[in-house]
Amino acid sequence: MTGLRDTGATELDVAARVVELVHEIAGPAAEAEATVVRHDLALTRFANSFIHQNVAESQLTVRLRVHVDGRTAAGGGSLVGPDGLRALVGRTLAAARLCPPDPAWPGLTPPSAVRSNGLLDEATAYAEPAARADRVRAFVDAVGGLEAAGYCRTAYRSGAFANSAGQAAQGRTTEAAMDGIARAGGADGVARLCAGRLDEVDGTALGVRAAAKARAAADPVELPPGRYEVVLEPAAVADLLQNLAWYGFNGKRHVEGQSFARPGVAQFDPAVTLVDDPTYGGAMPFDLEGTPRAALTLVEAGTTRAVAHDRRSAAGAGTASTGHGASGGATFGPIPRNLRMPGAGTAAAGGGPDGGAAGPGSGGGPVAGAVADADTAALVAPMARGLLVSDFWYTRVLDPKSLVITGLTRNGVWLVEDGVPVRAVRNFRFTEAYPRALGPGAVLGLGRRPVRQPDRFDGGWWEGPPLRLASWNFTGGASG
Repeated sequence: MTGLRDTGATELDVAARVVELVHEIAGPAAEAEATVVRHDLALTRFANSFIHQNVAESQLTVRLRVHVDGRTAAGGGSLVGPDGLRALVGRTLAAARLCPPDPAWPGLTPPSAVRSNGLLDEATAYAEPAARADRVRAFVDAVGGLEAAGYCRTAYRSGAFANSAGQAAQGRTTEAAMDGIARAGGADGVARLCAGRLDEVDGTALGVRAAAKARAAADPVELPPGRYEVVLEPAAVADLLQNLAWYGFNGKRHVEGQSFARPGVAQFDPAVTLVDDPTYGGAMPFDLEGTPRAALTLVEAGTTRAVAHDRRSAAGAGTASTGHGASGGATFGPIPRNLRMPGAGTAAAGGGPDGGAAGPGSGGGPVAGAVADADTAALVAPMARGLLVSDFWYTRVLDPKSLVITGLTRNGVWLVEDGVPVRAVRNFRFTEAYPRALGPGAVLGLGRRPVRQPDRFDGGWWEGPPLRLASWNFTGGASG
């Protein structure tokens, strides 16, 4: 097995060599693009308030896409020695000969400048297990004897791109995240945070928040289904953003008429602005097709402005790629995976210390009980009667076009009366159209600062402030 260290080559050297091999074997008319990515991921897991697993992996992936004689095929591998690269090129070209013609081939990305996002943090890239264990210890100590579980992770990614049109790019990035729960008498409280640097992850603050939520969630009562005014905390808001991204602002779905998005139409409340910005934290500065990435405003003050495109969906829409080419894009479409909703106190392209998320006590210091931060407290205070919701899970799409979603609440729901959470509530099942819930007149308030939530996979995140919405449709108990 041959890796980069054995060859002495860089990722860009390997990508360029793959393109050269395609031309050597298939001739100069063949179109080729190659991406080489090194991905180091380290994960420290804990349960029952003890670290039970520390794992680390380092992967090197070479991806090749060719377009030969009107046919397109892609292949991948992890061997970067001469034999491994030649084998990759050979089997990808063989696959192309067996593929049907591809009349919608959009061509290759032309030469264009790619700017580094400048967010590499060496301490995060090469973090030792002890650095993650320190955050876990701080979390466990902060929950004050409650049962604790979760993970702390760090990631480093470096990569390069080259194609036969002359485009070349390279970049590096880091990410850190922590996701923890505290349990009190069968009730769970959660705290999550994603950042570009490990030193922004405060295990103590996250543990304090999770413990306060868990203790406040004890002995829940059952409420009847119906429409309730709600305050959604950032963990729940992240689910809104993720589903809006996958099914609404996806250029392939939009071209196919399967998206609710209508650029130029005021589809959301004026308080809503949505920006996909991979340029700060977690993402490479170019996509899988070598297109430079930049901030893309999807919704501006309630008006839908754009959807995300890769080269193929952009060609179908008669526009340009927005830098959202990704593996599997031909099937799933281009998905904005670094989507943020700026808070009432942040500019569309600004945020916390790195231009990104605020800390775990979003909007100010901790507030006792179910309301764990000052931002949420300000939204709960004006509610005559409603619900405070911590988190959503197991959300599934019922109608992609109108984006009707069904799912469950978890990690804490509270009845609010006259601005005060008076009791914990059993989990609900809900059925709600996400665009409707954020529609004109539906947003009654939003927190000042967004809090970044980790995606299931590093490199993606969803960032929003707590939201106060006029109504949310709860259709029954969690088992219904």
